[in-house]
Amino acid sequence: MSSRRSRSRASSGGPSRISDEQISDLVTKLQALLPDARLRTNDSRVPSARVLQETCSYIRSLHREVDDLSDLLSELLTTADVSTAQAAVIRSLLM
Repeated sequence: MSSRRSRSRASSGGPSRISDEQISDLVTKLQALLPDARLRTNDSRVPSARVLQETCSYIRSLHREVDDLSDLLSELLTTADVSTAQAAVIRSLLM
């Protein structure tokens, strides 16, 4: 009876289980998005945990880069004369 319940739950749009093959495929796709060449070895399989750690590190570095660029942009906007061509370019980039 429990097998019937679990089948009806799975077919009713409830949470379904992701197969190991699907997880492996997703990790491979995630790995392809990472710029780090160390993870792109064709001769040996990189552990999923390592791909996830590298992904987290990469996302943190992107956050830092966005923060740095935001600070730089704020600095440029406060020091730039609003009527200059440079200010017009900055405004057009923000739109």
